[in-house]
Amino acid sequence: MSTEVRVRIAPSPTGDPHVGTAYIALFNYVFAKKQGGKFILRIEDTDRARSTLESEEAILRALKWVGLGWDEGPDIGGAYGPYRQSERSAIYQEHAQLLVESGAAYPCFCAEARLEALRAAQRAEKKPPGYDGLCRRLDRGEARSKVAAKEKHVLRLAMPKEGETKVQDGLRGELVFQNATIDDQVLLKSDGFPTYHLANVVDDHLMKISHVVRAEEWISSTPKHVQLYQAFGWQAPEFFHMPLLRNADKSKISKRKNPVSLDYYQDSGFLPEALVNFLGLMGFSFGGDREKFTLAEMIETFDWQKVSLGGPVFDLEKLSWLNGLYLRELSTAQVIERLRNWRLSDEMLARMVPLVHERMRRLDEFIPQVDFFLRGDLAYGSALTDAIPKERDAAATAKVLVDLADELDNVRSWNPQTLEPVVRAFSEKIGWKTKELFMPVRIAITGVSASPPLFDTMNVIGKELVRRRLRQSAQLLR
Repeated sequence: MSTEVRVRIAPSPTGDPHVGTAYIALFNYVFAKKQGGKFILRIEDTDRARSTLESEEAILRALKWVGLGWDEGPDIGGAYGPYRQSERSAIYQEHAQLLVESGAAYPCFCAEARLEALRAAQRAEKKPPGYDGLCRRLDRGEARSKVAAKEKHVLRLAMPKEGETKVQDGLRGELVFQNATIDDQVLLKSDGFPTYHLANVVDDHLMKISHVVRAEEWISSTPKHVQLYQAFGWQAPEFFHMPLLRNADKSKISKRKNPVSLDYYQDSGFLPEALVNFLGLMGFSFGGDREKFTLAEMIETFDWQKVSLGGPVFDLEKLSWLNGLYLRELSTAQVIERLRNWRLSDEMLARMVPLVHERMRRLDEFIPQVDFFLRGDLAYGSALTDAIPKERDAAATAKVLVDLADELDNVRSWNPQTLEPVVRAFSEKIGWKTKELFMPVRIAITGVSASPPLFDTMNVIGKELVRRRLRQSAQLLR
């Protein structure tokens, strides 16, 4: 194990850049800088069905926006690359074979139909889900013959079924897991790609990661990782499992109750330094009752003893208050610069003006007609209820708006040409006429009944604000 502190953030490029990624990245970054170590960015893109280059680019862009730069990564390289897991397949296959040869892993030939029947039976008997070890009991010679015959299979971890696995957590002390309760996890999928567990352990070792700082949702996976380290004969890194960000009701932060995309905070006019300060407050106590501090000040005073395990509540009102403190410290010239970099740039004006040009008689009519392009959350008055279609009710309209927001989650190329067929297909799927759907959507995203063409408007407002407004409108209608 390297004596140098080396930590990593390893997001999966399967969606929008998540605020939770920035939260965990922040604590990795601060710890590394405090110790004079290295902060590494690794892309965990082994989910071939969902991973996209657009999502990877969005993650990199968002982390740069909040000011968390990395020392090694897919865009800048480093001594331990490649830094995309999809480019490391041969490494995982080689290491998986070592586990099979040592008996720490075994091939499993069970068809999906059998596994689904097993899960159904376990649910019916109210037993915890898990593989029953059928292929683990296969003669090793027979298993090798099946593999040689190219029978479809995965590789599973041969988890010890007796005794305990103990994990020392830097924030939580000793964690003890009963081995009998831990599943024989799949390590290598039938397509030759690794699961999170194998790739995570192999990469962390080969990249000389000294400390793994991640969210507490990974605690249950840690004994599997510790067993893998032992099977390879490697020293495990030190583990720190951070508390999850929470909604006000203490549930895990979710897009239904809080905006989770970093792009939303940028589009809504939050300052990156205020957001970083706020995320720091989610788990770190600076000292006394001080709540406002810079990234440099957090690095200077950082100590794991100052990290709290209480479920931090993600409060948008508090973030807005903190953002106001930062804004008021800026000079007039600095505020003007921030506004121009936000939504008053020539680029943004060039996108807005063509949509309202023909509607204007005087220049003073420009601002009222583009107001909804320049705001975060909207005030609707009675407009939302007035937009409920005649043969529908508020509850049905609310559900449709939420479902459309979910549908738009999957749109990667955000432009009118892509949006129109998606929304029209959604209208057909739910059995609503387009004229029934388009007006409540228009009101939800603009707050007004008369606006530029719907899909051009959605394009300029942007994905994050459109989805946020759809979900907020639904909440107001319930």
